[in-house]
Amino acid sequence: MALKKSTNLLFLILGGILCGFSQEVLDVEEAIKIALENNYQIKTARNDLKIDSLGSTAGQAGMLPQVSASVADDRSTQNITQVRSNGDEIVMDNAENKSLTYGVALEWTVFDGLRMFANREQLKENEKLGAAELKQTILDKVGEVMTTYYDLVQQQQQLSALDSTLTISEQRVELAQNRFTIGKASKLEVLNAQVDLNTDRTLMQRQMETYTNTKILLNEQLARDIKIDFKVIPEIFVDQNLNLDELEVKVAEENPILEAEKINKRISELQLKQTKAARYPTVYVVSGYNVRNTENSVGFTTSSESQGFSYGFGARLNLFDGFNQNRNEKMGKVALENAQISIAQQEQALASLVNTTYQTYLTNISLMELEATNEEIARENLEITVEKYRIGIIPTIEFRTAQLNYINASVRLSNAKYQAKVSEILLKQLAGNLEI
Repeated sequence: MALKKSTNLLFLILGGILCGFSQEVLDVEEAIKIALENNYQIKTARNDLKIDSLGSTAGQAGMLPQVSASVADDRSTQNITQVRSNGDEIVMDNAENKSLTYGVALEWTVFDGLRMFANREQLKENEKLGAAELKQTILDKVGEVMTTYYDLVQQQQQLSALDSTLTISEQRVELAQNRFTIGKASKLEVLNAQVDLNTDRTLMQRQMETYTNTKILLNEQLARDIKIDFKVIPEIFVDQNLNLDELEVKVAEENPILEAEKINKRISELQLKQTKAARYPTVYVVSGYNVRNTENSVGFTTSSESQGFSYGFGARLNLFDGFNQNRNEKMGKVALENAQISIAQQEQALASLVNTTYQTYLTNISLMELEATNEEIARENLEITVEKYRIGIIPTIEFRTAQLNYINASVRLSNAKYQAKVSEILLKQLAGNLEI
């Protein structure tokens, strides 16, 4: 087969060198699905949200009565000597006394300065905070999976380019050997071709090592067997229609980190309400039903039994606590101020990150278009150079330069696409609308 024909065929299979292996084709949607089901951090965040949901109840807030049951069985054995008012003396060894008491009791705080209602609202806000944290965890982990996935895509493209140039280098060695055999080339040309071939083989092995290790990393992020083999899609498609104004609106409305800061501010407000509630009295009602049996070996009453209801109410009011109430309220106000500052700080940080990332996104798209043109030029230049080398009208160094130019252009193109995709992923992640 002629060298040029072989080269053209190799260019046609760019991106497909791994297609011959019996591996599953893992697309990014399936990778995300597996991560959502298996990832350990996502599972932990879901369980944390369950804990918050289970704790968001009226009982946890102290709004419901407390009912308890109790039983006490007391016994004693004593040596007793008694002298009664009439002069009689009673002496008894091992006199046994018994007392059995059991019953149920109810205590219900009916007013505590509205602390219980503020506590109930705080529990609800804690649940919302858990939901925001779960959303952020999902966005983080899905972003990581997508970034690693598209890193594999670009590495697969680079492997394809290296495989193509490796084949060309092998044929170059064969052609140089044939030229040397018939006396049209020196031994130096053969040796140079062999050195360049070995260099390409080294690059191929290093790239394959990186590719394999990145596969292991993706399997780890998917929380599955790290030895599972697979291949990824051959191309990276970048959404080039992102709008900065729309992204900024989305960040302000849906970013879970900013949402969490706003929830924390609301929690600080509720905590201040709970602190202020201590200025008011606490009113509670009590009720119960008790049964009591006693037995005494000596005394005027040797046994007794009583049973019945009890009920009443009580109130407590703090009159002086060393000015702690004032201090606690002041600290609560400062905490609330800090929460508001955190919101402003987070808004500014997100605005800065979105704007800088968007500029990087635009630059990467521009570079992607530029490198696509460069790669096409380098491909055409290599085809011409291969043909000229085949007929022996250019030196070896020009051939190798064209070969390396094509490799570098292919690597830069795949890297530009990858970097543009990473910028897209980060922008959508910040806006809280990453496709999941």
